[in-house]
Amino acid sequence: MERRPAVRPQPHPPGGRGSQGAAPNPPSSGEDNPWHTGAACRRDEVGLFFAPSKEPTAARLSREEQAKQVCARCPVLLECREHALAQPEPYGVWGGLTAAERRVVLARRRRREPELREASRVAAGQQRIAG
Repeated sequence: MERRPAVRPQPHPPGGRGSQGAAPNPPSSGEDNPWHTGAACRRDEVGLFFAPSKEPTAARLSREEQAKQVCARCPVLLECREHALAQPEPYGVWGGLTAAERRVVLARRRRREPELREASRVAAGQQRIAG
């Protein structure tokens, strides 16, 4: 069961939407404006993105769907998702994914890492042979 952290995240702190363990300085978009300044969620109630304690399942699913709808129209969805995966953010909806969905993505990435390293090694070897 996903629960809100003991310390309630503050709506849109300087470091982003916020949660326990969030990085103080999220990655920037390459200029002086951090990615989160353009986030659609900055205009929404933080309660939409984080579960209250003992939230009934039907209410949680409905709230998460509403949060994902906000994320779907967000211009920084991918930056937010990557931030949440890199931290990793343990609570809430980030980048259109719940904490459980982010755990699945991270597990898949971990399983694929050896395959990707091997493919990169093979490609590098083929370039040496061709070159």
